[in-house]
Amino acid sequence: MHTKLKWYSFRWQTGIAALIPAFLVWYALAGRYQHPVGSGPAGPSVNRQAFSHTWSTQKHVLIGIGDSITEGYGATGDHGYFDLLVKNDDTAYPEMKGCDLSTVLPNLEHSNYSVSYTTSQEHLADQVPAIPKYPKIVKGIVVITSGGNDLIHDYGRSPARDGAMYGCTTEQAMQWTPSYHKRLKRIIESVNSRFPGGCEIFLANVYDPTDGVGDIHHANVVLPKWPSGMQALSLFNRTIAEVCEEYPNVHLVDIHEQFLGHGIHCSDRRNAHYRTDDPHYWYFANLEDPNDRGYDAIRRTFLIEMAVVLRKG
Repeated sequence: MHTKLKWYSFRWQTGIAALIPAFLVWYALAGRYQHPVGSGPAGPSVNRQAFSHTWSTQKHVLIGIGDSITEGYGATGDHGYFDLLVKNDDTAYPEMKGCDLSTVLPNLEHSNYSVSYTTSQEHLADQVPAIPKYPKIVKGIVVITSGGNDLIHDYGRSPARDGAMYGCTTEQAMQWTPSYHKRLKRIIESVNSRFPGGCEIFLANVYDPTDGVGDIHHANVVLPKWPSGMQALSLFNRTIAEVCEEYPNVHLVDIHEQFLGHGIHCSDRRNAHYRTDDPHYWYFANLEDPNDRGYDAIRRTFLIEMAVVLRKG
């Protein structure tokens, strides 16, 4: 005689059977891409000796042009890279005390014209014209992040185009990159015209939140696949490097290299860019911008290049 099973006698088995695939889905989509932020200093070490004496007593002005990275979107307080270049927060970053432009350039002024969500077209049309023409006694220091939004906006919600390339094919990227090259050159030449006394321009390239994998659709934001995204990014970064080579006063700031291993695969030991010394996430919640540790790394990368170019003696 068979005993009729009660409903609850097999409910636990059914539950486990259902949970196993759910767990596997969670692991694939979330657990595999853990984003530990970490704490403490981030990025390359800065030679404190380079900041132990005044670089110049000449009047200088630090100018910011570009997108949300230069504006400091996602940073807490005054912890964007532009603010930290001007003056270090000695409480938050005691090891960087004195490693800022205000210390080594005592006659420094600063103005930041950058605006979040803007593209190179808007930087050329709106931000550069806002820079006044300075007298010859003033030396310019200009920091620029321009191009990232040309690639990602508007996240594939509309057909890809020049200035909003997300989802474009490799052929389209090759077609539109020369226009980006021309815009960058016009930005550089227009900035140079604002400084008859000369200026040094520090141009950052574009980082890769996928750590070289190209699976941006696996980020913790809703983004469609972009099979040609890595090719488009490579074309833009090659263009930025070429522009830096074309002008003797334009200097490449390689944040792309610094950020590899700190994106959505930061916890993946199999990733080619895994950072054993700091396997942590440097991006803000929107994926586009850095978090505080990312901004710390960016300002350090800028300062290292600035010390080479601007320091005397």
